[in-house]
Amino acid sequence: MKEINKYIDHTLLKPTATRQDILSLCKEASDYNFFSVCVNSYWVTCAVNALKNTNVKICATVGFPLGANSTKAKVEEAKKAVADGASEIDMVMNIGLFKSQLTKEVRADISAVKKAIGNTILKVIIETCYLNKSEIKLACEICEIAGADFIKTSTGFGNDGAQLKDIQIIKSAIGKHNKIKASGGIANIEQAVAFIHAGANRIGTSKGVEIIYSAKEKEL
Repeated sequence: MKEINKYIDHTLLKPTATRQDILSLCKEASDYNFFSVCVNSYWVTCAVNALKNTNVKICATVGFPLGANSTKAKVEEAKKAVADGASEIDMVMNIGLFKSQLTKEVRADISAVKKAIGNTILKVIIETCYLNKSEIKLACEICEIAGADFIKTSTGFGNDGAQLKDIQIIKSAIGKHNKIKASGGIANIEQAVAFIHAGANRIGTSKGVEIIYSAKEKEL
């Protein structure tokens, strides 16, 4: 397993986040060499400027946190985020459409965003807390067909976050070219390692610094 810091998308998505909060997030990401920062799309330019002399990537959310935006709105938000410097997009699946069994519309929504951003990495948040096992599998199939690069578990704004059992379901449902991001409620090194061992390729967390410190404590 590579160093734990390189799994982490260091995240700040709360609506009250200020410019100084975003700058502090970026400083931490630089100090601890996290894989990326994950911010709401408005803050992409701020993050790009703060991290321009580092290897830390910028991940932007789209249609966050409900996924119920129009496809056109998601497409334009994603295009703007990439133009501003985001190298990854985390979009929320339209959960209402999915629950309505309108799977073609769900696929079209995801496909439109992927087409708009081209080779930029697309992670699709399926919000597993609202889905049963068969729905998780179906959502994974739709995302894969639509061109998603990652399946992401949660926004952190639902009624629950990442669960190990859901990672296992996702792992069994995706192809070898798709990856998994576990997010929501991951706060210590034990949890992070458990999710990675279960199949997660990336960890989304606002507790990246705490995870690093807890990892160091385990080494003492």
